[in-house]
Amino acid sequence: MSKKGKFAVRRTVTGLGLFALEPIPVGRRIIEYTGPLISNEEVEKRRGKYFFGVNSRWSIDGSPRSNIARYINHSCSPNAEAIISGRRVWIWSKRNIKAGEEITYNYGKEYFEDIIRPIGCKCKKCARTRTL
Repeated sequence: MSKKGKFAVRRTVTGLGLFALEPIPVGRRIIEYTGPLISNEEVEKRRGKYFFGVNSRWSIDGSPRSNIARYINHSCSPNAEAIISGRRVWIWSKRNIKAGEEITYNYGKEYFEDIIRPIGCKCKKCARTRTL
């Protein structure tokens, strides 16, 4: 089965999300976040939300639709994590992920403070605490 056959992009409360079509065990490399490598200086000039910084000089422009990892949403209680290896970014499972479950990772403090907090976090954990 191809990598793309292991995932589905579906509508979520935050737009589109990436869902596992089969169970993913804990500690498994799930998918690579791909796209052209661009300078962080160029990131500052462009508008977009799919940039993933890999170090102080370079970021991955994950906006091409062939990068299905771009559909992974933020969660304050994620089931996956992003691991930077050189100039590549891999998404790894932090726990067992069930078939049909949305794959999420924490986007980090800077992105959360600058982008998510002003509009309010919509992850499952935060939505639960708002309704209590």
